[in-house]
Formats: sequence, C-alpha cells, structure tokens
Amino acid sequence: MASEARFRALCRLPDAEVPLDEAMLVVSAVARPGVDEAAALAVLDDLADRCPAPTLDALVRHLFGDEGFRGNRAAYYDPDNSYLDVVLARRLGIPISLAVVALSVGRRLGVPLSGVAMPGHFLLRDRVLTDVFVDPFRGVVLDAGGCARVFRELHGPGARFDERYLEPVGPRVILRRVLANLSGIHRAAGDRRALARVLRLRALVPGATPEERRELAGALAASGQFEAAAAELEALAADGSGERAAADRAAAARHRARLN
Repeated sequence: MASEARFRALCRLPDAEVPLDEAMLVVSAVARPGVDEAAALAVLDDLADRCPAPTLDALVRHLFGDEGFRGNRAAYYDPDNSYLDVVLARRLGIPISLAVVALSVGRRLGVPLSGVAMPGHFLLRDRVLTDVFVDPFRGVVLDAGGCARVFRELHGPGARFDERYLEPVGPRVILRRVLANLSGIHRAAGDRRALARVLRLRALVPGATPEERRELAGALAASGQFEAAAAELEALAADGSGERAAADRAAAARHRARLN
C-alpha cells in the first residue's frame, strides 16, 4: 500500500512535474516488491553521463546504437517489457517503455523531448524542431511522413492518418497507456490478481472514469478481494447520484455479503 500511496502522490503533481522515471519504477515495485529503484535511477544517470553530447541525434545513437536498447520483437507481450527496471537491465522493451528510457535520459541531458501517443505505436517528438520524431522501437529518427508510414504499416495501407496523432502528451497519459498495456496482457493471460493490481494503479491516475473504477471493482471481486471491491463501489456511489449510484451501492452490498 505504501507504493500505491506514493504513486498517487506522484500522479497528483502538476503533469509537467510528474517524475516519469520514478512513477514507472513504482509500477515495477507494486508488481514485484523489492525492486531497487535507486539502482535503476542510477542506471539512467549513468546513461546520461556517458552520452557524448546533449543533442537528440547523439541521444538516439547512444541509446539505440552504443547501449543496445531495442524492441523486443520475439516476446512483444512479455509484461517485463513494461517494467522500467527490467527494460534497463535487458535493454529490451516495447515502444512506450523505450520512449520512457529516452525521455528520462533526455531530461537529464536537457534534450527537449515529448512523448507521442500515436495509436498502436508510441513515438517521441522534438519539442523545438517539431517535425522531428523518434521511433524508439526501431531506434530511428523520422519526419511526420515517416510516422504516417509506420501507422499504415500497423493499421493497413488504407488507414486514415490524422496529424493530431502526433500531438505531444504528458507523463499521466504515458502512465495510463503503460497501465493499459499491462492490463491487456494480464486480462488475456487470465491473471486476475495482476489485473486488479494494475487497474488499481490506473484508478489512481487523475482522470479515471467511473467505468474504469467499476472495472477495478470487478477485477478485485474476481480475485477474491470482496472488501476492496465493495469499498471501491461505495466510494464511486458517494461521488455519483441516481440509478447508477444505487446500482453501485447494491453491488457493493453483494460483495460485502460474500465476506460473511
């Protein structure tokens, strides 16, 4: 619970001030207590210290060339691809976790980067030269046309690309997407406890919807955590009104009845 409280506190900072690397390491610690967060942060410090120049080109060559960070094509849906400490240790990840590495090292160097939540494939964008993007999974620099090609490779040649897909996003959006990836993996694997753990973190990020909180309650109940499921629904009902709130209270009562 201490890790969850810390995650909540980090996510409630102004979005631009959320320390993405620290928040990602809390996600790791919730899944696997005992994660050495200080050691992982020291790895990021060291990666920044060894980068030959504080420029985007140097950062890309350093991380995706010299340091060997690359996309995990062989096991794309391995949950370890989303845990920052493991990504740093294995030099393997998926687009969004590799982007977090680059954002974290870039921040230490003063390289102005933002995340880009393009559907299906996370990218990076230069905040100054705004037509310069990075595909962290392939370790290459792109322009907007290159991003559109990546999009159509994923979604089909007839897929409609919208330049709004390339708008920069902040740390909270990145964290929500990481947690969405993990929830999809755990849902597909039928791992109810892991799913509940991830959905609880997602509900702590400001902007969680009532539907997401109900999904959390369902996952908690499915994993046998009836008291926690009831508490979530009762809190949701207190925030709402009308028939939906009454239904949430009734569902909470059913969960509490299973405790007797």
